[in-house]
Amino acid sequence: MRCPVFAVLVQGPSMAPTLRAGDALLVRRTGRARPGQVVVVRFPGEAGLFVKRAQRHVAGGWWVVGDNPYGSDDSARYGPGEVVGRVLLRYWPRLSWVGSRRPGEVGSRRPGEVGSRRPTPGDQA
Repeated sequence: MRCPVFAVLVQGPSMAPTLRAGDALLVRRTGRARPGQVVVVRFPGEAGLFVKRAQRHVAGGWWVVGDNPYGSDDSARYGPGEVVGRVLLRYWPRLSWVGSRRPGEVGSRRPGEVGSRRPTPGDQA
């Protein structure tokens, strides 16, 4: 029986600013995803795994994109990917949850996403 979680190391700038090269991630092994989730995919005919954001389910798998529009090889290059896992959290260099965002939502942070924090009573609007 395979372990239900596995670790991956981010390489390259395709998921910046959400994730950066060198980030270590804990991934839940699953073939299911929702739009906006950060997932690990395999592209047919390509070696290795890729960390991307699920955009929509299409014939043949998931259309996935990188968060960095200027430096990402994703479904626009390789076609639909097969989801092999969903990213749960980043454990290196600092522990943080890796949240979802709606498709097309770029650069904004919502509570629970990497780099965001919940407002405190002392914060000013």
